[in-house]
Amino acid sequence: MLSAFAVLLCVTALLAYLNDRFLHFPTTVGVTLAGALASILLIVLDALGLPGLRGWAAGVLETLDFTEFVLNGILSVLLFAGALSLNARQMLRQRRSILLLAFLSTLISTALIGFAAYGVFALVGLDVPLMWALLFGALISPTDPVAVLDLLKRARVPVKIETLIAGESLFNDGVGVVIFLALAGAAGLGGHGAEVSAAGVAGLFAQEALGGLAFGALLGGLGFVLLRGVKEHAVEILLTLALVVGGYVAAAALGISGPLAMVVAGLVISAYKHTLFTPSTQELVEGFWETIDQVLNIVLFAFIGLDVLLTETTGAQILASVLLIGVALAARWISVALPFALVRAREGYGAYTVRLLTWGGLRGGIAISLALGLPDSPYRTHLVTVTYAIVLFTIAVQGLTIMPLVRRAVDATPEEG
Repeated sequence: MLSAFAVLLCVTALLAYLNDRFLHFPTTVGVTLAGALASILLIVLDALGLPGLRGWAAGVLETLDFTEFVLNGILSVLLFAGALSLNARQMLRQRRSILLLAFLSTLISTALIGFAAYGVFALVGLDVPLMWALLFGALISPTDPVAVLDLLKRARVPVKIETLIAGESLFNDGVGVVIFLALAGAAGLGGHGAEVSAAGVAGLFAQEALGGLAFGALLGGLGFVLLRGVKEHAVEILLTLALVVGGYVAAAALGISGPLAMVVAGLVISAYKHTLFTPSTQELVEGFWETIDQVLNIVLFAFIGLDVLLTETTGAQILASVLLIGVALAARWISVALPFALVRAREGYGAYTVRLLTWGGLRGGIAISLALGLPDSPYRTHLVTVTYAIVLFTIAVQGLTIMPLVRRAVDATPEEG
């Protein structure tokens, strides 16, 4: 395991270096594309009669296990770090729109993509049951705008828009995982044995979501109490790290949503960071978490690109992928526009906000990790292939073309966002 991680870290550093020196793309976009191109090169070399490298690289990736690496590894750190970096008080002012998008939009997107995917798979001759199609809708609906947040900051997007995009993403990551687990339970694929009834699914959703939110608030309160009496920055960092890792493990043991717990805990600490930390220690603590967040995100996106090696494709799967890229975009727009109509006028968002949320709604590591975590079946490879295609499209195409839309949004709403 350590050797495999060392290889991944060295390859990621090399990809990041090449991107920084020659490509000059946003780092997460650049390392993903470079990783995917490297994977394709290994596949081509293997097909030309130069075996060995592809098998060795695939073995390294399989040793690390992408699902474990993300869901039970770095996800807790990424979500806490992301929440800690936000203005919690600004998020509190925008709580209606953020929570509405995180919960209602994710549910709408799951249903739209799930039923559409069922039809698309049938159209291209792939036999995928409706429940598996809905599982695909759940895993592909959460957005991961990490790759565009840096661009948004460079473009000086109003804080209101940046908070909305980042806040929705942090919460819908957790909500998407909860919906996925509830549907997996209904299909008898989770850790709940046989299929769960409709009432059981609703109860499981409530337990995971509400339990995660409450536990996160409890963790944040515990962190507040512990950090209030500490002045040494190394101890403060250690306490927050223990809060994240220990809290995530405890949430899993309790059967509640660890991702949602980490988001809430991070927001609680963020809300009181000016009280808890002196200016000098706050800079050190935030610098630590910002650096960890950036490094792990680069590693994660490099892993996404390199994991192309593990994806076997057929013509029908490629056709389904092309069609479902369009479906995912349309579903994202509808699932944002409908709930947003309830809050847009009241909270004063600009005309380009829905378009920015739609095109900036990148998919990332959570989608791939959930897809790879599906049990072996005749349908799993179809879902994994389509998931990779959508994730790579959103990162490569949307991530590299978001800036013109960002500029229009800024020009259209210079004051309110």
